[in-house]
Amino acid sequence: MSVANPVNPPEKKKLDAFDLLYRYGTIFTIVVLIIIFAATNPSFIQANNLINILRSISIVTIIATGITISLSVDGFDLSVGSVASMSNAIVISMFVWFSQNIFIAIFAAIAASLLVGALNSFMIVKMKIPDMLMTLATMFIIQGIALTYTKGATVSENMVMSDGSFSTGTISPFFAKIGQVPWIIIIMIVVVILVHIFLNYTKHGRYMYVIGGNKEAARLSGIPVNKYKVAAYMLSAVFAAIGGIVLASRVMTAEINAGAPYLMDSVAAAFIGFSVLGAGKPNAFGTFVGAVLIGILQNGLVMMSVPYYAMDIVKGTVLAFALALTYYKQR
Repeated sequence: MSVANPVNPPEKKKLDAFDLLYRYGTIFTIVVLIIIFAATNPSFIQANNLINILRSISIVTIIATGITISLSVDGFDLSVGSVASMSNAIVISMFVWFSQNIFIAIFAAIAASLLVGALNSFMIVKMKIPDMLMTLATMFIIQGIALTYTKGATVSENMVMSDGSFSTGTISPFFAKIGQVPWIIIIMIVVVILVHIFLNYTKHGRYMYVIGGNKEAARLSGIPVNKYKVAAYMLSAVFAAIGGIVLASRVMTAEINAGAPYLMDSVAAAFIGFSVLGAGKPNAFGTFVGAVLIGILQNGLVMMSVPYYAMDIVKGTVLAFALALTYYKQR
């Protein structure tokens, strides 16, 4: 007993220190980055720049919440970037090519995303294809469909059509406001709050967490596992579509593969969110904090004139660190 007693306190102290890092490491990192970037360039903490950071992470956060939902059932949706590209192309083309109103344009984009979610769900649930492999295949399929639909061209007002004429449709002025401050930030906040409430305070959200924790135990307890996996992928596709729609409103054009660059940041935000406040599971608030961390990194590095091609190194390192924390804790 006399030998064991001195040994136990250091182990507990070490565990507490790791728990502190696990719970608050992301928030601490954000605070440290703010201090460093503000000391380097005082304009970093000006209100305009802080609003710009929130605006810049809005689309990433919306898409990442969809990934968060798929992760909650122990899935992983890699097709969200392509779905965002497709919905971006569809909503702009509805205005420019077909002169449709805002309701038809948004409905068409979301309906197309639901078809993608249904395809992913069917192949994963019924055909038993692993989530990552199926959504990787879907990513390329939808990317090709979007390119075929737009014929590899940027869709915009007054564009030259295939017959040599100019497009006559115009983008709704109301739609144009969606991607502007403060609406783009408000949409992001509303999405985070709704997903947070859904996952943590509804029966269906708790069921998704049970499935993600132990699928077989969930099945034995009477939870319809397959139905919830289908719902998760459908919701993931819908949020990717919303991200693409907001992106379309922000830039007012449909660029080739416009949603693809958001995939890496969205995945990083969702996984960084696992460890925020010690959640240990995918959660909307943690995803938002992860997106904030990425946004601060990007903005601060740009203000420090770090070359754009080096930013992925930093983001990849942050993601690797977050994954190390998450999976070491789950061992």
